[in-house]
Amino acid sequence: MGRFHRILEPGLNILIPVLDRIRYVQSLKEIVINVPEQSAVTLDNVTLQIDGVLYLRIMDPYKASYGVEDPEYAVTQLAQTTMRSELGKLSLDKVFRERESLNASIVDAINQAADCWGIRCLRYEIKDIHVPPRVKESMQMQSRRFVWVSLGLLIGLVAGFQVEAERRKRATVLESEGTRESAINVAEGKKQAQILASEAEKAEQINQAAGEASAVLAKAKAKAEAIRILAAALTQHNGDAAASLTVAEQYVSAFSKLAKDSNTILLPSNPGDVTSMVAQAMGVYGALTKAPAPGAPHSVSSGSSRDVQSTDASLDEELDRVKLS
Repeated sequence: MGRFHRILEPGLNILIPVLDRIRYVQSLKEIVINVPEQSAVTLDNVTLQIDGVLYLRIMDPYKASYGVEDPEYAVTQLAQTTMRSELGKLSLDKVFRERESLNASIVDAINQAADCWGIRCLRYEIKDIHVPPRVKESMQMQSRRFVWVSLGLLIGLVAGFQVEAERRKRATVLESEGTRESAINVAEGKKQAQILASEAEKAEQINQAAGEASAVLAKAKAKAEAIRILAAALTQHNGDAAASLTVAEQYVSAFSKLAKDSNTILLPSNPGDVTSMVAQAMGVYGALTKAPAPGAPHSVSSGSSRDVQSTDASLDEELDRVKLS
């Protein structure tokens, strides 16, 4: 009789004629509603023409029937007002960048208001955003300017890379040239050092040879001078006695050094008889001094020849004895 009685469940339901009547029929499927195009002003005072699509579902048929007169119209109007409110919080650039967040904000606002109607908004999608022609031209000019600026930055970056590459190339070339010059200088220094060392060694050898030659010459001169002095001394009075004394001293000195430098020893038959050794040495000396000079007459006394022969015989006997021993 005009009052709410019950909600018919899916399946078989029995109605009493005249008393029961179906007043509202609600679909529980997802409903798609086109939100008409409308104008909205952004935060930077740009007027936009925007439309969208709303997806909703009736969750409570009773509230959808008795809570609001026309639920679809009410939700559509709520979506339009919420969209204008959300666009007023964003600038034009953010509208294009933050469409996902804008859609989520509109869905949350609609669900909060439509909860008492038994309707739940599933999602909201913005279809088209129309910008005024002048704003569109300015955006295109800005995009072109951005492209040119980006191109200029890219060209500058490439030029910077080229300059850096050229600088590194010059640095590498200079470093290699420095390394080459250093190697050449080191090699030249080693060459000069070797040349100077060889010249110094050559000069040293020359000086050493000159010194040795001077020493040999000095020794020869000294020896010749000593021989002359000795010859002059022997021609003087008692020269033979002095020579005999010298021979005796040398014999004693040589005899004291026997068996010190070698194990092989050559000894005379009577090494303790110094007088006989001196006599033999003096006999040899006398034979040598009385030997005829080249071109001189061969006149030798019989006594001198006998002394020389006896001296030679005694020396031969001594040598034979040493060999036999």
